[in-house]
Amino acid sequence: MEEVLSFLKQLSLNNNREWFEKNRGRYLTVKDYIETLTQELINGISEYEDNSKYLTPKDCTYRIYRDTRFSMDKSPYKTHIGIFINPPYGKKSFRMGYYLHLEPGQCAIGVGNVCLPPKLITGIRESIRDNLEEYLEIIGNPMFKKFFKTIGENPVKTAPKGFSKDWEHIDLVRPKDYYTSHSLKTNEVVSKNFPKRAIEIFKTGKPWMDFINFTIEEIGEVDY
Repeated sequence: MEEVLSFLKQLSLNNNREWFEKNRGRYLTVKDYIETLTQELINGISEYEDNSKYLTPKDCTYRIYRDTRFSMDKSPYKTHIGIFINPPYGKKSFRMGYYLHLEPGQCAIGVGNVCLPPKLITGIRESIRDNLEEYLEIIGNPMFKKFFKTIGENPVKTAPKGFSKDWEHIDLVRPKDYYTSHSLKTNEVVSKNFPKRAIEIFKTGKPWMDFINFTIEEIGEVDY
């Protein structure tokens, strides 16, 4: 893992095609390591998420090349590596999944998903309201709270349509992105036991994911 973080750090300082081509051998070594790590995470997660066993590293990893067509930033390469294990459909699914973000000084482990269609966001919010006691019990679990303290990202400024801004639990339904993460220190990530530790942290987020995925499956008619 040290080589992964070292490569990414140097790439962030030399984000150009000439440097990348000179260091392509290093990149291929990093790529092989990430594929091996991803398979190890898939195998571990499949112990409590059976559908994970049908995924491959290719289903869960991303190209390092950036799509710069609509961006002011024309840097050709990403300076982080993301692994998104989202059973059973893979990284393009709208279901909640398990995410590992590798970036020097900003590594994190998370569960959930982002950029969901409005239909799903509305359904998730309504499910939280209609099953509030169950939801509060899940996010109030001590093991869950140990790693995932802030639930949801990119909140609306006031209250979603159909909800009173004065509702005491309004913050639970304000997020547009139902994703929560736990920051990782470098010494944790480079530890030999990190894959096992990551699998354990992922598992603490499964009840929350199950709650939301149940709603997503109920809504149905969602492209994957």
